[in-house]
Amino acid sequence: MFEVDIQRDFSAAHYLRGYEGNCSKLHGHNWVVDAVVEASELDELGIAIDFRVLKREIDAVVEKLDHSCLNDLEAFLDVNPTSERIAEYVFNVLSDRLNSDRVRVASVRICESPGAGATYRP
Repeated sequence: MFEVDIQRDFSAAHYLRGYEGNCSKLHGHNWVVDAVVEASELDELGIAIDFRVLKREIDAVVEKLDHSCLNDLEAFLDVNPTSERIAEYVFNVLSDRLNSDRVRVASVRICESPGAGATYRP
């Protein structure tokens, strides 16, 4: 199995409904997204997935989150936009865009600050 990963970032605000503490107030982060895609085989050029394709697809997902209040997005109207939920959201959307017979998204990690993050994999 081959793994290819890409890292992107975005800036967004959020707040945690029902949380007792500072995170219940609107605040922002410079989020970092690490996406890992796996392929069981390489193409005729020896590539699992073209980095340009992976960048384009993750950028399309991240663009919808960038400079927003995450709580206002449809995906987070009924659930808190925690790092865990954001990782799950990015994983699902990216999987819909990329998964094929040869490649699939293996995991997505979201970090809200250096050294603090959450990973989602099914």
